[in-house]
This record gives sequence, C-alpha cells and structure tokens, in this order.
Amino acid sequence: MKKEAMLYDRKEDLTVLCRLCSHHCVISDSKYGFCGVRKNEKGVLYTCVYGEVIASHVDPIEKKPLYHFLPGSSSYSIAAIGCNFHCGFCQNWQISQISARDGGNGGYELKPEEVVREAIKHKCKSISYTYTEPTIFFEYAYDTAKIAKQKGLYNNFVTNGFMTKDALSEIKPYLDAANVDLKSFSDEFYKTNCKSRLKPVLESIEYMHKINIWVEITTLVIPGENDSLEEFKDIANFIASIGKEIPWHISRFHPDFKFTNYSATPVNTLKKAFAAAKSAGLKYVYLGNVLEGSDTFCYHCGKLLIKRGGLYTEQIDMNKGACPSCNSKIEGIWE
Repeated sequence: MKKEAMLYDRKEDLTVLCRLCSHHCVISDSKYGFCGVRKNEKGVLYTCVYGEVIASHVDPIEKKPLYHFLPGSSSYSIAAIGCNFHCGFCQNWQISQISARDGGNGGYELKPEEVVREAIKHKCKSISYTYTEPTIFFEYAYDTAKIAKQKGLYNNFVTNGFMTKDALSEIKPYLDAANVDLKSFSDEFYKTNCKSRLKPVLESIEYMHKINIWVEITTLVIPGENDSLEEFKDIANFIASIGKEIPWHISRFHPDFKFTNYSATPVNTLKKAFAAAKSAGLKYVYLGNVLEGSDTFCYHCGKLLIKRGGLYTEQIDMNKGACPSCNSKIEGIWE
C-alpha cells in the first residue's frame, strides 16, 4: 500500500531529501531511496510498504532479545520487506534484502488497527517491530504504535539504530523499548559489511537512553570480523559510558546468507566478551544462541532473579523491580 511518507523535505527539480534514516537520501523523481521501499513521485515521497507485512507472529519477548522488558510475556511481532543496511551476514535476508524497487512481494495486508486487534486477541502485552528494519516502515509502525498505546499495549523496535533523531523524537511518545544491533565498533566494518556507518548508531543509542526509551544492545560476534578483545572492550566501555544498566546481549554467529564460508563463533570467544563487559562495570550481560548465559542475576548480591530456558522465562523472583534479597533496584520495564 502506498502512503505519503513522513520526515522528508521537498527540494528543487522535484527531488526530495529523506530525513528518516542517516543515509539522508536525496531522491530524484521516479527513484527510490537506499532502502528500496521509499519512492519519489513528482516531488512527493511515498512509503511503498504501508499496511503490508511479510511476517507476523506471536513471539516470546525474550526472542527479540529483550530481557528487562516485560519478561515472560508474549509480543505480537510484525515486519515489512526491506532494510536500510545490506549486511552479508543477515539472518533474515530472505525478507530484509528484497524491496519494492526490485519488484519484491510485499506480503499481505494487515492494517494498523488489525495488528493491534491481533495482539490483544493473542494476549500479547506488546507489539514488536522486528525481523527486518522498523525504521524503513516507520509510518506503518508509527500509526500502529499510536493505536497500541491507546489500547494499553507497549511497543518496541528491534533495530540497527540507523534512524535520525527526528524519527526517534517523532515516535518517542509511543515507543517504550528498543533492542539495538551494535554490530561492531569499527566504522570500516560498517562500511564494508553493512554499507553504512558506525557513528549514527552510537548517536541513536545515546539519544534513546537520553529520552527514556529502554535500550538493550545486541552484538553478533563473527569470527575474524568483530571478535577481537580490543573491540569487545571498546563496545563495553561505550555502553558503560551511556549507562551501566544497559543490558548487552553477546550472540553467537551461525553461517548464513553471504557468510556461509565462516565458522560458528566459539563459545570461549563469547566468554571473553562477557569478561570484558564485566570488567567495564556492566550490570547485565547475556550470551545469545547458546545454552548458557541467559539468566538474570542481581548485580549487587548475585541472587538469581530470572531463570530462562532457551527463549522462555521459567522463573521470576523479583519484588516490584527490586532484588528480594538486598532490595537493589533492577533496571528495566517490569510488571
């Protein structure tokens, strides 16, 4: 479904400047932006994926992963086609790397009010905008999140963090949480592997934290690409400089898409990253895509607070967001 886009400026000669993400595309008439789903038609920018989902599922919130955001709850999860990154290691490439520009199938119609209705029907406490990049279906996410908030639901983004401050400020009243992929601490990594840049991602994380969107961070550790101890320390120290309460999910890579010649990440490498995070003073550090490292402990006394098995929460032992043993505040969004 085509709908006029938000966050763009009209320029001369029927060109437009898109202010949605940090590519800041200047788009000529009849052309698409980098994402391939925003098109300029005679000086008017349109989103080509409004109200169309390529995927919709009921997921445990832990799948996002969000561990300090309504643990144990279900989240209605939606995605439209496309992305503003072109990562060779993308694990959802079948839906993220197709676009309207290339004639990709947009999926099926699901209007914002229908998304909210489905979430309520399935007893979900939140809606997740996920699987691909929610920034590039921003208008759809915005309208859905607005209705969801009116109905008492929470909203979260699973994002690469490459949106602008304008976009974050616009959706702030309706967006409760975000898991941001901090893929590396190397700008060269971003340029080579994602066709993007590092700095805007760091700025988004900092700004989300500043405007009180709950933030968790995920890094997919790829052997030989972003797995040095120095890089682990850089990421950990950056997170600590923003807020030591921000959870860091350190995830194991599995070969996929254009990275099938790589091996899976050794668990010992993840443990090195874990140690670097703890040395930097991070309170909550988790390992992903492995069988260990997903439980939540009190950072002060070490008590087990949330026990997880796979993507599911098995036990929660907290007292209104605090440790029942030492009464230390455990940061997050809880029931």
